[in-house]
Parts: sequence; C-alpha cells; structure tokens
Amino acid sequence: MVIPVYDSNPVRRTPWVTYALIVANVVVFLRTPVAVSSIVGDSSLAQLCHLQAFLEHWGAVPRELIHNRVPDLVPTGTPAVGPQGPGCLLGPPRYDKAPPLSVLTSMFLHGSWVHLLGNMLFLWIFGDNIEDRLGRVRYLLFYLFCGYVAGYGFALANPDSADPLIGASGAIAGVLGAYLVLYPRARIWGLVAFLFFFPLRLPAWAVLGLWFVLQAFYSAGYGVAEVGTVAYLAHVAGFVVGALLALPLRANTPPPPEPRRLHKGPQVPPRW
Repeated sequence: MVIPVYDSNPVRRTPWVTYALIVANVVVFLRTPVAVSSIVGDSSLAQLCHLQAFLEHWGAVPRELIHNRVPDLVPTGTPAVGPQGPGCLLGPPRYDKAPPLSVLTSMFLHGSWVHLLGNMLFLWIFGDNIEDRLGRVRYLLFYLFCGYVAGYGFALANPDSADPLIGASGAIAGVLGAYLVLYPRARIWGLVAFLFFFPLRLPAWAVLGLWFVLQAFYSAGYGVAEVGTVAYLAHVAGFVVGALLALPLRANTPPPPEPRRLHKGPQVPPRW
C-alpha cells in the first residue's frame, strides 16, 4: 500500500476550484451529525438514529436512484423500542428528495474524519494538475460528472441496496484516472507500508495503477455502501470514466519535468 504525500508536477495557475472543493467538503462535514458525534463522543441510540435519518435524506440511496422515487417509509430520526429491541422509528418522509440531486449532495458528505482527510489528501495532490490541464469550468464539470457516473454505476450494480452512498471518492477517483492518463511519468512521493512506513518516490503509473488494481480486486466481492464500509465499485467506475475522458487530451499534454540529475564537474549546491 502506498499513501501519496506529494507529486513533482508543477502547475501554471492557482487551482482555485480544487481549493474550493476541499473547503466545501470540510465545511459541510463540520456541520453534519458525523462531526458532532465524533467530537463529543456521543454514540447514544438517539444520536445514531439522527445520523441514520440525515444520511437517508442527503445520501444517494441506490434503490432510489434506480427507481427515481423515495420509499413510503424512511428513518425519522426518532429512537423506538419494539419487540426485537431498541431501534429507529420508520415513518413517511418529511422532506422532498430528488434522487438524482442526492448524488450531488452525497459527494460532500463523509462518514468520519479519516474518510474526509483521506479523500482531501488525494484531491489536494492530484486535483491541481487536472484543473490546470482542463481549466476551471471544465474541471468542475469533469469532477461532478465522474461523481455521478460513480454513484449511478454503483446503483446499477446494487439496485436493491438501501444503504446511502456518501463521499467524494467516486469523483476523486475520476481525477486519479485522468492523472494516470495525462501524467503517467510524474514522480510521486509516498509512504510505503511494509512493517512500517518509509518514504519512496515512484512514478504515477505505479502508484495510481496499484490503487486501481486494489479497488478492482476489492470490488470483485460484494460492494458495500453504508458508513464504515467502502463502495469500491464506485471508485472503479469513477476512475475508468475519468481515464476515458482524459484520453483525447493526452497528445497535447506536455509531460512533467524530469527530476534534476547531477552532472560531473563543479557542483552547485541544490536549492530546497
């Protein structure tokens, strides 16, 4: 496993859209019940029911996407005690929900601090170069489109799933796919896990290629979408569509600068 921390691939302009997406994800997360419960450490039944209702409202539920309708009974956020023990009360939805729009809102929700920070790390490292290549407007449309393909791709493979999909992973996977196609030789500094973490510089094709192979391998099993699990198939769908959309741009994309090499003769101290 490789955790990327930096890429040697400069950009020509400030990646404002990437920065805005990161800020938006963090701000939204801080205003969700997930952040509140993680800070105060509250895991009571009432808090869990409230979280379940929140994710049902704003997350992308596969069966809702396939049938384009909200079920008659949804979690209301109210705890209840029944014959089978404590649980969350179901009732008619108290909100108007458009399933296609829920894919958009789900891209800005995360299930934990680890989920959020991991996604934002990948977006921070790889998003700036794709924004630089596409331009701000096309990059934003590209990002959202990959997220929609990832969400609906997972729903088509799991049409009866009632577990809400949340997270920016599908959209960010599209960014990774485009990066692999456009900058396969860019150098990525990463932490390689082998008994312990140690830094290593690898080409992008190795880092992102390994990431995709792992996602495809995991998705060969049963995909999962609830909080605390990973919808690997959504990652695969987002990555593939991102790579395909980037293919026409590859011929006109200059390669990243080669790392400096030492030359014989008088040595000039390197600048850090």
